[in-house]
Amino acid sequence: MQEREVVLTKREVEARLVPSGTEIMIPSDTFVTITQALGGTFTVAVNGNLARIEGHDADALGKKPLESSFETPADGTVNENQVWEALRNCYDPEIPVNVVDLGLIYECRIENGTDEGNQIHVLMTLTAAGCGMGPVITDDVKRKLEHVPNVDKVTVELTFDPPWSNDMLTDEAKLELGML
Repeated sequence: MQEREVVLTKREVEARLVPSGTEIMIPSDTFVTITQALGGTFTVAVNGNLARIEGHDADALGKKPLESSFETPADGTVNENQVWEALRNCYDPEIPVNVVDLGLIYECRIENGTDEGNQIHVLMTLTAAGCGMGPVITDDVKRKLEHVPNVDKVTVELTFDPPWSNDMLTDEAKLELGML
């Protein structure tokens, strides 16, 4: 999304304040400004605060939810390209860069055909250890990976070793953030 868009909420909607992660309810008929609409989630400015609205509540903003369009592999395995595409649809609500290009994904391991089915294990970090949105971002990663075809189980582990730094950004992320 390039420009901000002012909309009137169509119904009461749950949101989380950014960066604290505190849950709030935005009443119906409230003017909000959509500041970021990436990866199927929305960051809105409301009453002087930023808040994140999940994609399944897009209708409250008069928008349609982002639909997954992955084809199911016939061999019953998890497609690695689909996994990375799903990860690239996870965004920090304050930064218009996905978690992969931010350098937050330290490891992504796919295990097909285990006793518990097809599993994905992700080891990731956050840009700041005290980020209140950490659980929201990790839940977003888990939820989006669970929608990849043939995935039976997703485990997301958060670590701060090594700590995140600007050096972990891809060149594309640096360009987007005006650092190149």
